[in-house]
Amino acid sequence: MRTALDARSADAREQGSGPRLRRLGFLLVRRRRLVLSLALAALVVAGALAAGVVPRLSLARFEAPGSESDTARAELAERFGTGSPDLVFLVTVRRGTVDDPAVEAEGRELTARVGRAEGVAESASYWTRGEPATLRSRDGRQALILVRVPGDADHVRNQVLPRLVPEITRGTALLQVRAGGGEEVFRQTVPLARQDFVRAELVIFPLAFALLWLYQRRAMAALVPILAGVFAMVIALALLSAVLPFAEISTFALNLTLAMGLGLGIDYCLFVIHRFREETGRGADRAAAVAGAVEHAGRTVLFSGITVAASLAVLFALPFDFLRSFAYAGIAVVAGGLVAAVIVLPAVLASIGGALLPRRIRPERETGFWHGLATRVMRRPLVFGGLATAVLLLLAAPFLGLRFGVADDRILPPQAPARQVQEVIRQTFPAEETDAIQVISKTAAPGDVSQYAAKLSALPGVARVDSATGSYTNGLRTGDGAPARFEGEGAWLSVVPSAAVLAVDPVRLVESVRAVEPPFEVLVGGYPAELADYRASVVDRLPLVLALMLGVTFLVLTLMTRSVILPVKATLLNVLSLGVMFGAVVWVFQDGNLSGLLGFTPTGTLDPSIPILMLCIAYGLSMDYEVFLLSRIKEEYDRTGDTERAVAAGLQRGAPLITAAGGILALTFAAYATAQVVFVQMLGVGMAVAVLVDATVVRAVLVPSLMRLAGPLNWWPGGRVRDRASTPAR
Repeated sequence: MRTALDARSADAREQGSGPRLRRLGFLLVRRRRLVLSLALAALVVAGALAAGVVPRLSLARFEAPGSESDTARAELAERFGTGSPDLVFLVTVRRGTVDDPAVEAEGRELTARVGRAEGVAESASYWTRGEPATLRSRDGRQALILVRVPGDADHVRNQVLPRLVPEITRGTALLQVRAGGGEEVFRQTVPLARQDFVRAELVIFPLAFALLWLYQRRAMAALVPILAGVFAMVIALALLSAVLPFAEISTFALNLTLAMGLGLGIDYCLFVIHRFREETGRGADRAAAVAGAVEHAGRTVLFSGITVAASLAVLFALPFDFLRSFAYAGIAVVAGGLVAAVIVLPAVLASIGGALLPRRIRPERETGFWHGLATRVMRRPLVFGGLATAVLLLLAAPFLGLRFGVADDRILPPQAPARQVQEVIRQTFPAEETDAIQVISKTAAPGDVSQYAAKLSALPGVARVDSATGSYTNGLRTGDGAPARFEGEGAWLSVVPSAAVLAVDPVRLVESVRAVEPPFEVLVGGYPAELADYRASVVDRLPLVLALMLGVTFLVLTLMTRSVILPVKATLLNVLSLGVMFGAVVWVFQDGNLSGLLGFTPTGTLDPSIPILMLCIAYGLSMDYEVFLLSRIKEEYDRTGDTERAVAAGLQRGAPLITAAGGILALTFAAYATAQVVFVQMLGVGMAVAVLVDATVVRAVLVPSLMRLAGPLNWWPGGRVRDRASTPAR
């Protein structure tokens, strides 16, 4: 027997075909039990697939495939059987100095034991390299063991180091041993970042529920968006399982899935629930209210999802698996969020929609705070718009001082063991031999090598240059060094930087080395060169990323609004929001303001990877609110043909929801400010600022002021133009 709801749904369908999304809404009402059953089954299957995703995610390095440093690393391994150290052991003498005979004997034995460990290709130390000053602390109580572990990041960090580090750091009665180096730093970063996200999520879920309840005033209306966010996360991870056989996906993509899944799930569901309540308030029965919500809010959600996905898809233009991972994860999350909001939620509303309605349905108000605000702004668009723009430009001003750098151990909290080791090396060792720059040549005469090494050793910031012809300092040969390590086909030199220059600007030192005219053809590699090439590759592709992102989102908005002017306006406003976000990131994380409160150590630069990720996420989410507000304004304009009335009515109906959704999303991201890893803190603070600015100042002030100034041109070329005569803008 058909229920009354089924009957009403059938009656509504028989009145006419209607728009496709409206027909979809009625179909979901009629087939709600089937839809919910399929959704539950899909969630179970996706959960099983998602459980197997996390162990298969990959670790990544900051590398630029095909760059000079990448080629140099391959040449060094192939022709000389050596390379940059991946791991360093800091050996501290419990009594005496590192030059004592007993310490030397034990140090040599420890170095040999490290070299015999499974997975280790090379090990060398102060005691086996002729006792160079760069491997000895200034007070003589500490020395370094350098270790090369070949293989990809997963092999090194998940298989070799977990066995090697505990075994070697047990130390002896005479020696204390601690582990550091680049691979150990990033090995410790991943679990800390994962802990940060899990801890934040434990705070975010109850906080989001409380805020949703305060806004919706119904427990079920607060719970359903959160469940939709969980659904989006699980579906996203299941979709990633289909990508893993063909692409490497970073473990940090899991963190993005958690952060964006909840945020988009809440946003999209709020849009649909809000419209369902609105349709019900106008007297529509439940079936028609669901269909109306799918027709109007569903269309908005679809365009919004396409925009967010397109913004993240531009990361595919970058040849880095680390950044491409976020494109895969972001698109998967959007797909999960769209299914939850446009397919599953309407079936939920058809089944238990009454539990999501307010206890008292009040008639829809044509005027109110937001209507009044929009009206006041549009009376003096130049004044309000100019003041708002000036404030946002002032907040964005620190962005002009942006300096790109490279990540190091200071992304970890001060108590992290690997960072403590690196701090000791920076403060007590005269140079950073672990991060030596390597210069490789296939053919080089000994006399030319000697001359070239002397020139390199005279560069500011170079502590020593080692080669087959000896060691050089300040342009002079100072010893024989360890010539055996340079044997092979051709020649190579090790340019050891001072600790001071490596801490301040390693990229500039790489540029200085490359600027010295060599007497033979060379390749410059080593960890500092790899970081420099990675940074250059990312920064060089920024214009392409921006062009693709702006172009794709412009096309999506043009299709939605059938206007050219509105997408231009949206693009300009979103760029302004991004400027404020990057201004805050530079002011806090580069310049060090609030570092004491947030508990991080500023380095004076920003690694470009995370800002690029933030750029794509923030731009997509900003368009999320832009799409929703524009859809409400355009809907009103299509009904009345009056731009000012449409803007005021659209803001009255859309701004409360945008503000609430933006506030919840901003608090979701702000929870990550308590993280221990600086990358996670940066993402949380930057995204919270971007969302808050966009959902308040931009949407409430700049949108109405610019639309008032543009007048009928807003809808050119495809919209109707019958605006009433407007008063002059002031």
